[in-house]
Amino acid sequence: MPLFGNSFSPKKTPPRKWASLSNLHLLDRSTREVELGLEYGTPTMNLAGQSLKFENGQWVSESGSFLGDRRELQRLRKRNQQLEEENNLLRLKVDILLDMLSETTAESHLMEKELEELKQHSRRKK
Repeated sequence: MPLFGNSFSPKKTPPRKWASLSNLHLLDRSTREVELGLEYGTPTMNLAGQSLKFENGQWVSESGSFLGDRRELQRLRKRNQQLEEENNLLRLKVDILLDMLSETTAESHLMEKELEELKQHSRRKK
């Protein structure tokens, strides 16, 4: 026998109103995905006027001109190699010129030193 009367009995909750006034819940799944943006599609980007999309873990040109892209890539690689070779040649020339400058400077200092010694020697004779 309970001390305070009847056992605990909560009140029944009233029925809920519609959760939303939107009619999107009435649409089928594919329409909802389009309307709500649940279908993202493939990521795309535009670089230097070229449109690329991400497929199977790689960025692929949307224009589909793979041969043109490969030719351009080969041309750029060849040009890059030529510029690197030219850069190496110019660095070598700069190193040679610096060596020549340091050698000429050292010779000039030696000649100035000899000239001073000759001047001092000629003053002593007088």
